Amino acid sequence: MTSIAFIEVDKEDEKRIQEHFSESIIANKPIPDDEILAQCKDAEVLSTFIKSKVSKTELDQMPNLKLIVTRSVGFDHIDLEECAKRKITVCNVPDYGAHVIAEHVFALLLSTLRHINEGDERVEAGNFSYLGLRGKSLRGKTIGIVGTGKIGRRVAQIAHGFGMHIIAVDRCRTLELEDLLGVRYVKIDELLKKSDIISLHLPLKDSTKHIINKDAFAKMKDGAIIVNTARGPLIDSATLLEALNSNKVAYALLDVLEDEKDLEESKALIAHPNAITTPHMAFYSDDSVETMYEDCFDSIEQFLAGDEPEHTVKPPKIVCDLPELKVNS
Repeated sequence: MTSIAFIEVDKEDEKRIQEHFSESIIANKPIPDDEILAQCKDAEVLSTFIKSKVSKTELDQMPNLKLIVTRSVGFDHIDLEECAKRKITVCNVPDYGAHVIAEHVFALLLSTLRHINEGDERVEAGNFSYLGLRGKSLRGKTIGIVGTGKIGRRVAQIAHGFGMHIIAVDRCRTLELEDLLGVRYVKIDELLKKSDIISLHLPLKDSTKHIINKDAFAKMKDGAIIVNTARGPLIDSATLLEALNSNKVAYALLDVLEDEKDLEESKALIAHPNAITTPHMAFYSDDSVETMYEDCFDSIEQFLAGDEPEHTVKPPKIVCDLPELKVNS
């Protein structure tokens, strides 16, 4: 019988795993936790999530691995080169719910710009005055979407519904967005200069790390709002804090931080009154978790049947006509 290990599993999801793979190992912690690695030492199939680092060190302790399935879109926590050397197939979940992350973007925007938390606290304290809580509307504002993949497209759809002007930057244009939603693709410098709200939807790569840096903040409108539900290191946290302190950035709405394993590093940013932070929860809804596990189970079952899983991670083969995403200093 194939040894299968599921790690980083929420207690409430254990039952669904047991119904599909009754003899599997189930653990709630991520690796490189030594206890979890010891449990997984004989595993041939490993299903993990974003907090687990799977590098050469961890792979050396799991010599029988043949398949890794990460229950996430991103796979930067897995050493693909090392897996390829060992002929380990790696799968992801390409879209477990782009809509829920896009919805979280607007949950952050609406709750912040309409002072929902402050209003609730005021009423609970017995004060029913709205004075001092004047909000900002989204209609007519310009939103700049950096990355128009599955999530960025959903953000554009919702923004269109709010009557926003939409500009975007990407290495590849999506013609449907231009034709149906009036999205206008621009260079990143123009997006920074013209956007009232900037929403990030890029994967983390060497070329995208700190894409929002000191030069980028300098080009933004005074009082711009930045939303990051993608990856924390897309933004240089130190310069973001400077931008908030100088009021260059009115609000930073962050579901991700540059170092989520050591929140002390981001303590000042988290504590800033105009930085609204949530704990990497944009993806976390009932239907997205269900899809996440269904796709994971499908990949494992396809692999065990001797087939190549549909969601095997492969290098992208895309030819685009837009330049690299780079801020011109």
